[in-house]
Amino acid sequence: VRTDDGYILSLQRIPEGRGGGDGGGNKKQPVLLQHGVLVDGVTWLLNSPNQSLALILADNGFDVWIANTRGTRFSRRHVSLDPGNPDFWNWTWDDLVTHDLPAVLDFVFKQTGQKTHYVGHSLGTLIALASFSDGKQIDKVTSAALLSPVAYLSHMTTALGVLAARAFVGEITKLLGVAEFNPKGEPVAKFLKTLCADPGVDCYDLMSALTGKNCCLNSSTVDIFLKNEPQSTATKNMVHLAQTARNGILAKYDYGNPDFNVEHYGEAKPPVYNLSEIPHNLPLFLCYGGQDALSDVRDVENLLDSLKLHDEDKLHVQYIKNYAHADFIMGINAKDIVYNQIVAFFKNQH
Repeated sequence: VRTDDGYILSLQRIPEGRGGGDGGGNKKQPVLLQHGVLVDGVTWLLNSPNQSLALILADNGFDVWIANTRGTRFSRRHVSLDPGNPDFWNWTWDDLVTHDLPAVLDFVFKQTGQKTHYVGHSLGTLIALASFSDGKQIDKVTSAALLSPVAYLSHMTTALGVLAARAFVGEITKLLGVAEFNPKGEPVAKFLKTLCADPGVDCYDLMSALTGKNCCLNSSTVDIFLKNEPQSTATKNMVHLAQTARNGILAKYDYGNPDFNVEHYGEAKPPVYNLSEIPHNLPLFLCYGGQDALSDVRDVENLLDSLKLHDEDKLHVQYIKNYAHADFIMGINAKDIVYNQIVAFFKNQH
């Protein structure tokens, strides 16, 4: 799929589940899965087949599409830029809202001739919320399930996350001198080392340091996860996420200088995404965890507050006390607790 700013993204499709068939001869409903930051579409397939959301949806008669954001291993191409060129990395999550998401939704719409259900995790929820609040893409989406929704990040409790957010202020690019934020690369390793030297951060268990205490992960799944991920993103995107965390509002990228902001947006302050503008009749399913250090309970409550005018029968909220950020995509009991609910929610939208 080519975006209008020249990135070439790859999508994976699972057109049918085990047992084939399409659940009764009807046209299958498409579902698009959108992953979070520093990972890629493989995260939806890490559990065993009967416990991975992508395959469960396919087995339930949905036509499943898995997105891979620009910069991750399946989406490192561009019509004229090479990933070695810093310009390839000159983007933030605003660009995912304006370019990636529309390109992918449009492609699925053209291929299937129908609107799609959307599943987002982490940054995948932020892109969707921002997009819907601008009234964009709504005409191509039937409903959305948002796991570990991230919109406000000001209460993030992971020690590492908080420190990183404080450190990620423009200076970081000078410090790292890189446009690609590759978690496996040398400069980022150094940066993490500096953060981990802080007495408040226990980096022994990097996964928990970043996501909170996950209750229900199977160690072999975590091993596969660590082999496949983390994936690269743009340093500028990380800076934007850090701004989101520090400022406690959902706004476009702040160039740190009113003149630059005026040049890009025509105003001195970056425009804000107003989440109460999300169409009140769009069916939403939000699911969040009590142990999630990135999508903190208080931040989710802020988000729910922005949605308080939403049609009551269109907003479904599930709270799982012992879940943290990664349990939603890799939890051994996620099928019974979360995925079956999502399947039921999507099936109810007809």
